[in-house]
Order: sequence, then C-alpha cells, then structure tokens
Amino acid sequence: MSGWLLVALGGAVGAPLRYAVDRGLRRWHEGPFPWGTLLVNLAGSLVLGVLTGATLAGAAGEGLGLLLGTGFCGALTTYSTFSHETLRLAETGRWPAAFGNVLASVGGGLGAAYAGHALGLLWWA
Repeated sequence: MSGWLLVALGGAVGAPLRYAVDRGLRRWHEGPFPWGTLLVNLAGSLVLGVLTGATLAGAAGEGLGLLLGTGFCGALTTYSTFSHETLRLAETGRWPAAFGNVLASVGGGLGAAYAGHALGLLWWA
C-alpha cells in the first residue's frame, strides 16, 4: 500500500479521536486546564514509544510506522494546541496551571515514550 495512503488512513483515525477525547473530557471536567490535549499527547507518546521499540525489535516495519507513527500519532497529538492552551493559561493569570501543563506534557510525554519504548522492546524481544 502506498505510504501516502497509510499516513492518510492513520490520520483519518487520529484526528477525530483527538477531537472526541477533548470533547468528552470537557463534558466530564469543565475548567481551564487542557486535560484532553494532555491525555492525547501522553497517549501518542506512549504509542510512538511502543512502535519504536517494536521496530527496533524487528516486529514492525516501515508500513506500520507510516500508519501508526506518522499518520495516527501525528494526527492524534498536537504541539500547537499544547502551546496555545498553555499560553492562554498564562495570559489569564493561571501560572501554576500553565507550568503544571508544561511539566506534565513534556515530562509525562518523555516518560510515556520511554515506557512505551521499553515495553515495545520487551514485548517483541
């Protein structure tokens, strides 16, 4: 299957899922903190970490990388929304929430990617 098509298929699932998660969490928890963006970014980091580990273990190839890594994770996660929502928190004087979002997103994303990478290596080793 064409690489373009794999990326498009993954993106066609990732983008609506991001929207659904954000809308669902906003109904559950109203407030200024961007829980939906944080959740999809952490989940995407975990999935990409697992995919990387699986690729290094020889269990995943280029096609799966394009479908899940570039397409799905690329559409699911969003650095621009993270930046915008963090700026909005800061602009409205919610500095602790803004710093918390940065720490949770960056630190949590790195931790999720690391855990996923280790899991991917262990699962297919």
